[in-house]
Amino acid sequence: MPTFDFDRPIDRRGTASLKWEKYAHRDIIPLWVADMDFAAQTVILDAIKTRIDHGVLGYSRPPASLVETVVDMLQQQFAWTIQPEWIVWLPGLVTGINVACRTAGNDGDAVVTAVPVYPPFLSAPQLARRELITVPMRLDDHGWHWDLEALEARLTPATRLLLLCSPHNPVGRAFRRDELIDLIAICERHDLVICSDEIHGDLILDPASRHIPTATISPAARDRCITLMAPSKTFNIPGLGCSFAVIGNDRLRHRFRQAMAGIVPDVNVLGYTAAEAAYRDGWDWHRALLEYLRQNRDLVFREIGRMPPLQTTLPEATYLAWIDARGLEMENPTAFFEAAGVGLSDGKDFGAAGYVRLNFGCRRALLEDALARMRQALKNR
Repeated sequence: MPTFDFDRPIDRRGTASLKWEKYAHRDIIPLWVADMDFAAQTVILDAIKTRIDHGVLGYSRPPASLVETVVDMLQQQFAWTIQPEWIVWLPGLVTGINVACRTAGNDGDAVVTAVPVYPPFLSAPQLARRELITVPMRLDDHGWHWDLEALEARLTPATRLLLLCSPHNPVGRAFRRDELIDLIAICERHDLVICSDEIHGDLILDPASRHIPTATISPAARDRCITLMAPSKTFNIPGLGCSFAVIGNDRLRHRFRQAMAGIVPDVNVLGYTAAEAAYRDGWDWHRALLEYLRQNRDLVFREIGRMPPLQTTLPEATYLAWIDARGLEMENPTAFFEAAGVGLSDGKDFGAAGYVRLNFGCRRALLEDALARMRQALKNR
């Protein structure tokens, strides 16, 4: 297998990077937004250069070769057999979440999700003129879980959609088959559409875990599921804006397309090009990335364990650590760590004030520096 250098420093300052420009001209290491600092792999860059060398960057349809590549990828990665027509291309996964909220039910109906969760899950229902219902997740000795009893108790006759993040951002769970079966059973009893955000499905860090697409659990699950996926997190190409939904139910897919009509633009030509190169030729890099991220994950888990009163759990997936900072008894722990030179995501935005989220998708020396700053800040407080 080729070797890849994830330790190579790449200066992203002054490049209009969302992640790095947030703290421009300040000595703060940005470990917040889910954007890795690693360069895109050569096979992707070469494919983009070849497309650019053609010279024409006009409107594009999804290439047939890309559709075939995605169908093959889903079969190989997840033993998921789909039809090409089930794929709906999107310029971003967040777009898909918002479209899903407009697809299920009508104005005034309800959407349910569990917190903490990726912030667009909390904003999209209200933007779609739906009521948002949240159910706190449950933490026990085995990690974070959906609280199914609380979920069923919170549902109303107006609830039409369940938003699921699997693998979960920010808590890092890769849900087991039995957990998904139990969750789907509730959705069947209450006739809920499921929008399953599976953008981190290729980022399983725990060798004992695997990603199970929600729609593969049963034919009934497939018929009520909108699955959202993208190469953006897996191959670190989020700025190219190429995602897709897989919707096996013809009627549901038609409603989804109707909700997109007139407001969702097509994917750009370079996004298609990068996606095809990544899914076709990017898996050696991906395997090396997972090993590097595992070591970063273990470093974070070990070091946070030495920083009382902070607490965390070992992520099974993603490159994100969810840290309980409530023991600091501070109104704003994010500001505390920013003052120490580390930029983290505020748990309040995920529906869980007092927590922070740390992105460990960066070179190890930078991560070690950030953890040292956090440790020193705790000693000095």
